[in-house]
Amino acid sequence: MTQKPRSPHIPPMLSFDVLRTRDLRRLIYTRFFTTLALMAQAVIVGWQIYDLTKDPFMLGLTGLAEAVPALICALFAGHIVDTSRPHHVYHLAIVVLGLNTLMLMLVGGGYIPLPRHIVIWMLFVGVFFSGLARAFTMPSSATLIPTIVPRPQLSGANAWISSVFQAGAVGGPAIAGIIYGGYGASVAWIMPVACFVVAAAFSSTLNPTYNERAPRTETATQSILSGWRFILKSPVILSVMALDMFAVLFGGAVAMLPAYADEVLNVGPEGLGALRAAPAVGSVLIGLWLAVRPMRHLSGTRLLWVFAGFGVSMIGFGLSHDFWLSMVFLAASGIFDGINMVIRGTIVQLLTPTDMMGRVSSIKSMFVISSNEIGSFESGTAAAIMGLVPSIVFGGAATLAVVGAIAILSPSLRRTIIDSHHDGDHKPAT
Repeated sequence: MTQKPRSPHIPPMLSFDVLRTRDLRRLIYTRFFTTLALMAQAVIVGWQIYDLTKDPFMLGLTGLAEAVPALICALFAGHIVDTSRPHHVYHLAIVVLGLNTLMLMLVGGGYIPLPRHIVIWMLFVGVFFSGLARAFTMPSSATLIPTIVPRPQLSGANAWISSVFQAGAVGGPAIAGIIYGGYGASVAWIMPVACFVVAAAFSSTLNPTYNERAPRTETATQSILSGWRFILKSPVILSVMALDMFAVLFGGAVAMLPAYADEVLNVGPEGLGALRAAPAVGSVLIGLWLAVRPMRHLSGTRLLWVFAGFGVSMIGFGLSHDFWLSMVFLAASGIFDGINMVIRGTIVQLLTPTDMMGRVSSIKSMFVISSNEIGSFESGTAAAIMGLVPSIVFGGAATLAVVGAIAILSPSLRRTIIDSHHDGDHKPAT
């Protein structure tokens, strides 16, 4: 699909102009503190579970515990977003996440004394409820973006949001690792709780203007099925989602970082925090570049090359036994991931009708959850079977195989070039 601009004289939008939009700024603040909290929580939970069990497979199970409820809820979360006010759904989900993290602090921080095996199970319960709430944050926040900013500014807006997301992903693990290493879990858990309080405060101030919606006559089941039918009839969107799911499913090594930091690199929680932050550092740098110089033309071929670069970075990380070299490979993976987040996020938003954005974003979140959380389970299982280092190298190689397969099977994605300034109808490539 090659999209051409309707007029060659459309002036470029300054990327900083989009930040003048009040609701976008508040959405950015909300995303930053939510990400800060969730990433800090992931480091604390991962280190506590590994410290209590010394079993990499248990780290993989934490991903599965979050993925299963998120996948189940995603079936109807999009319908709820499309039939409600997305900013209300978003705010409520953040409040639930904050209350769940408070429970984790009381248990994992030792404020409520419990036997070790009970603490482990309660940590898994908290991860489970986190998955439930996150099933609603993804589609609701994605639906808000095209509601808040005009079409020509979508690429720049997504780049800014990606940048602050990754900034939170840098700060969360790094700060949590330092606090955990210096003061223990009881103090470290205070950080994500405080961040959720701030995020909830910002999300409560969101007040976008919505266009009038026609009354819906379809049932919830019909609404959900219509979202799936739209995606299945949109080869480009389906290919983008499949590429994200399968490439990252095998290539993600983040869940194994606690074990890798301990067994291979011989660093403690502070080193773990730095390793967790390294991919986000790369994503922040490239995100800021794309925010200042937003992509007007979005290419499917570029997206394929970016995912291939991610796979190569994972192979390099798996083969590295040096802390700083590992940091470089992880940062490179973050650069490639940051580019693909902007491209695929903007493509889906540009090709999806506004009244179906919640359902499509919800289904997209199922692919993301599968690639991240179920990918964590896959990484843990592969590490238990193959060993830690071979499993990471194998995952990177599998990512390259997936990219090659989708490049062959989806010629429409290879031919896709979308001009974000063109507001005409989008039709599948032939």
